[in-house]
Amino acid sequence: MGMDMDKLLQQVGQMQEQMQKAQGELEHETVEATAGGGMVTVTATGAGELKQIKIDPKAIDASDPELLEDMVLAAVNEAIRSARSLQETKLGGLAGGALGGRGEPRARSRRRVRGARLAR
Repeated sequence: MGMDMDKLLQQVGQMQEQMQKAQGELEHETVEATAGGGMVTVTATGAGELKQIKIDPKAIDASDPELLEDMVLAAVNEAIRSARSLQETKLGGLAGGALGGRGEPRARSRRRVRGARLAR
């Protein structure tokens, strides 16, 4: 019985190492989302940290600031969803679904989401 416990502890240690490696990789991978036909682009790390927001000057309309706000929110929210999906892909199998996923691949390491539609 002692050998079974040793083997289990060894497997847990290996799993922790794999988890730490995957988390480190997520910090260096990016996801990108766009809204408004590419007028707003948001880049985030796989860990969910926003790195960049680009706004096309054509998207800036002083008479309709709400439209720009909506586009930024849509792109940011989609970038966050993409980062979570990437996390599930990288960590889901290791965490045994603890992230809410089943460990099934759903995203690529660099994901582009185009043309998020806005409800007004």
